[in-house]
Order: sequence, then C-alpha cells, then structure tokens
Amino acid sequence: MLSQKHAEEAIVSNYSETDQHERKEEEAEENHSLFSVKSILWHGGSVWDAWFSCASNQVAQVLLTLPYSFSQLGMLSGILFQIFYGLVGSWTAYLISVLYIEYRSRKEKENVNFKNHVIQWFEVLDGLLGPYWKAVGLAFNCTFLLFGSVIQLIACASNIYYINDHMDKRTWTYIFGACCATTVFIPSFHNYRIWSFLGLGMTTYTAWYMAIAALIHGQTVGVTHSAPTKLVLYFTGATNILYTFGGHAVTVEIMHAMWKPQKFKYIYLMATLYVYTLTIPSATAVYWAFGDELLNHSNAFSLLPKNGFRDAAVILMLIHQFITFGFACTPLYFVWEKVIGMHDTKSICLRALARLPVVIPIWFLAIIFPFFGPINSAVGALLVSFTVYIIPSLAHMLTYRKASARQGCCGHNSREWAHTAFDGDSPIPQCDIEWRLHREMEQEMYKRAFKAWSWVACRFHLVICCSWVLYSVLRSELAGLMPFQIVHLHGFNLMTAAEKPPYFMPSWTAIISRNKGMDMKIDGVRLVEEIRE
Repeated sequence: MLSQKHAEEAIVSNYSETDQHERKEEEAEENHSLFSVKSILWHGGSVWDAWFSCASNQVAQVLLTLPYSFSQLGMLSGILFQIFYGLVGSWTAYLISVLYIEYRSRKEKENVNFKNHVIQWFEVLDGLLGPYWKAVGLAFNCTFLLFGSVIQLIACASNIYYINDHMDKRTWTYIFGACCATTVFIPSFHNYRIWSFLGLGMTTYTAWYMAIAALIHGQTVGVTHSAPTKLVLYFTGATNILYTFGGHAVTVEIMHAMWKPQKFKYIYLMATLYVYTLTIPSATAVYWAFGDELLNHSNAFSLLPKNGFRDAAVILMLIHQFITFGFACTPLYFVWEKVIGMHDTKSICLRALARLPVVIPIWFLAIIFPFFGPINSAVGALLVSFTVYIIPSLAHMLTYRKASARQGCCGHNSREWAHTAFDGDSPIPQCDIEWRLHREMEQEMYKRAFKAWSWVACRFHLVICCSWVLYSVLRSELAGLMPFQIVHLHGFNLMTAAEKPPYFMPSWTAIISRNKGMDMKIDGVRLVEEIRE
C-alpha cells in the first residue's frame, strides 16, 4: 500500500509545469531570504505558518465565554462537547482540503494561473458542483464572516471596559473600529506570519492565566455546580462550543497561502489538539471555582481578581481580537475585490482603498448592536452548523458520488488505468496506480462511516425532541396548566439577560427590557399564587 507521503504528492501530481516553475522560484526566494526581516515578519507560507493561523483563528473571545457554557452544560458535557466538535470539525476541514486540491488540479490542467488570484470556498463549490452551490457557499460564508467581524469589534469594547470604564462601550467601539480598519493594508494570509504567531501566544497566556488564577482563588463560599438544569440552557451552551471550532470559513484561504497546500491535510487536527490544551483546563478551572455564579457572568474576566495579570490578559486579548478581525475580514475583502475587478491589482494602497466599503458596514453594525451574546448564539446555531459540518460533508459526498469520481483522481478511472499500465501501454508509475486503488477503498469506507454516523445522529435528535415534548406535557399535566403557560412561566426568567454581561445593551434598551422582565415576573408570581389557592 502506498505511503501517506506519496498519496499527498500524487493528488497534486498534475499541476501545470508553469505553476511548478513559479512555485520553485518562490521557494528559492524564500530560502534566499530566510533570515530577512520581510521573510520573518511578513511573507509566510510554510506548514508552521498554516498551523499558527489555524490555531490562532480557532479560539478568541470565545475563550472567555466557555466557563459560562460549562455552567449551562455541566463539566462533563462541556469537555465531551469540546472533544466531539473539535474532532468532527477537523474531519470536515480535511474534506475541504481534499475538495480544494481536486478543484485546483482540474483548473491547472486547463492552464489556469492562480499567481495573482486567491481561491475561495465558494469558487471550489462552483467549479465542482455548479452555480447553485456557489450561491449557498457565498451566502453562508459571507454572513458568518460578517457577524464574526462584528462580534470581534463588540468584544474589544467589552473587554477594555474592565480596565477603563470612564467611557461607555459604544465610544470604545468607535475607537477600536478605527484601529481594526487598518487591516485593509494586509494583502493576504501570506502576510499574517508574525500576527498568527503573536496571536497564539496571547491566547495561550490568557488561557493559562484563567486556569491558574481560578485555582489560586479557590472555590467561592457556598459554590454549587447544578448544571445541567434546563434543556434550553444545555443546548445554548453546546451552541457556544460549536462556535469555538467553527473557523472553517477561512480554511481555503489559509491553504492557498501555503507553498505546498497538499500538506494541509492534518494541520487543522494538530491545531485543534493544541486548542484543547487551552480551552479545557481554563474553562474547567473557572467553572470549578465559581460554579453557578457564572450563569450571571458570561465573561470570565468579570469574576477573576482584578490585578496586573488580569489587565495584561485583557490587553493581550484586545490585540488578538484585532488579529481575528483581520482573519474574518480578509476573505470578505477578496470577495469585494473580485466583484469590483480589483483583485489582481498589485498596489497595496489601491486595494486598501477599495476594501474600505467592507469595513464601514461592519463598524456600523457593531455600533448599532453593542451586545454579542445573542449574536454569538445565533451565528453558532444558524451559520456554523452549515458552514462547518453540513455544506462540506454534502459537497464531498456529491463530488465523489459516482464510482468513477471515487476510483480516480481528477476524473480518471483507477481500474482502467491499472489495466493499461500492466499491459505496458501507459507510462503511469506504479505509485499512482496504487494510490488510486487505495483512494477507492478509502472513499468507500468513509461513505459507510458517514451513513452510520448520520443514522445515529438522526435517531439521537429524534429521541431528544420526543423526550422534551413528553417532559413538557407531563409537567403541564402535573401543574394543571396548559403547555403554553408552562413555557410562559419558564420564559420570564430569561428576560433579565439584558442587564447581565456580556450583552452590553444601550442603557435605555436595558431599562426597558428589565422593566418588562420585572412585569412578567410579577404576573408569573400572581399566576402561581392563584393556582395554589
């Protein structure tokens, strides 16, 4: 059986000679300027650069909200969901990398040159599955990246408020929006080398600061760990963890920035394994220390002792959010450049000027909606599930749904190639034949595994839904109420979220929401007293 290294080389063996020559020139240039300032700080494309980009992009502001998710899920469920979502997300990232290589191989056989063009996910879907899939991929990815950028701006204003509360959060949003607008001068993911390295170092410091500070603080007096208590809170916490491992919207762009994109295969998995060392210890330690108190404090900084170490963590997270904003916005910049015909322009200043119409709406939305809690949950529930899991899996299955597509690489049938090769009619190397036969068995195994996983997942969700309906009906019968009244009684407890961090609503909105919540509480108490009488 062919080794894994030969398999990775075989899948891109049909790159055009022109592109190979260009790649050799780029690698020679990089080796020549290995210790130059430009190489170290600006121009990256190695396997390590891709690993730093993936790991740095995966965990950002969500690192501070994971303890809140643990208070909704419980410690065991929180750890298991992180492991599950991370591994499945790594698998779908691998599927995306396979589709990218397939698309690029086909295009380069047609002598398409990508020297001044960045391939994006919606173009891969368009080339492999058609324009309808292009529209779906473009809609989900752009919407996800748009709101992801908005969340980063809001998070900047929320975090700095723990250090300096002399200005309101909306004013801080103005300031950080102007700072983050400077990302228009970064041409592509090639140029995030130093930023990715620094960003990962900043999140590493913050994560271990949270863990150590919580352990030194110890458990608060009378701490309780009652989660999970409500099904709604349980799935809300799971949604936030789902958002943690949802960095697939920039996977193709990171791959394209690599000198050898075929080596991306296991990079995302390695990045996820490192992220586990940041998210699991920090969230576990903070939840152990503060327990159910986290239900009223979504941002872990609000409970940790105020000192120089916490202020340093806040500042480092602010810088990292600037980097994450650039990661989220850069694919949007590429899309906009292609729409207006500026993508091939080599002038950095002209491209920066053309990108400003992308930053301004994001800045405007962050000022209008200065709360990222509901946006975070909505993005995780509606966009991440499709962007990370559903669309890549469906695209891979449809691309290789036919036997000829599964058996061969780039449209060649492995059995026919093997037959002609053994007859001496073809100069195909033996390693290529073995790779195609190996790929056929691998794809069949993946297909069967996905069918089994889909069957189990569908039954699991069906059981959960039926159990919730049965629970609601039984509880309504015991209380002597109709089911909608039970939902009404449960609902008023959720209306006070506007007055809790990290929602950070404008003062007048918070007052109105709080008053409405209090009115609903009073009505609920009166209804319960009438029932008891």
